[in-house]
Amino acid sequence: MSTWANLGLQDSASPLMEQLIFFHDHALLILVMITVLVGYLMFMLFFNNYVNRFLLHGQMIEMIWTILPAIILLFIAFPSLRLLYLLDEINEPSITLKSIGHQWYWSYEYSDFNDIEFDSYMIPTNELSTDGFRLLDVDNRIVLPMNSQIRILVTAADVIHSWTIPALGVKVDGTPGRLNQTNFFINRPGLFYGQCSEICGANHSFMPIVIESVPINYFIKWITN
Repeated sequence: MSTWANLGLQDSASPLMEQLIFFHDHALLILVMITVLVGYLMFMLFFNNYVNRFLLHGQMIEMIWTILPAIILLFIAFPSLRLLYLLDEINEPSITLKSIGHQWYWSYEYSDFNDIEFDSYMIPTNELSTDGFRLLDVDNRIVLPMNSQIRILVTAADVIHSWTIPALGVKVDGTPGRLNQTNFFINRPGLFYGQCSEICGANHSFMPIVIESVPINYFIKWITN
């Protein structure tokens, strides 16, 4: 989860988030190079004394500063398109989790395991334990196995919600009457926090999501109990 003075992205817990961080760094490097070049040219314009009163046109420089930005945009567009298709790829999921957004809580269904269902509410501040996180902890966490391909189906019962876990690189809108899906692969154990990131009314940010990633044998014990 994010901590104080954290200027970068959260540490990734899935291969997709790793790729998103790589693309972020790639695009940021290109932006820095463009900013330095344009800043240098603007700075030098204030100090040069070169005047050419016979200059009427410059086709060559016009061609260069038209073609060069197009080539730079291709270096951003191709990795971006590759990543978009990777995010939508569903690779034979081991487990399907269904998430239903309500005002102001989430409902979850493990339909692969005898229809296990539960609601997940935010823990109020006055009931929070000393090691809990305010506005982020819930009474019923999602328990999922690590190193398994997981598909999540997201919908909503009332207004538009958004199921978002930054550490996993997952953000899916839950729309009433529509079923959206995505997949993720958790590659390490731990607790991963998220929130509804849609403006769906008053208190919309207080719909926290907590995933508890555990080894597969612990997950089987949790399911059987």
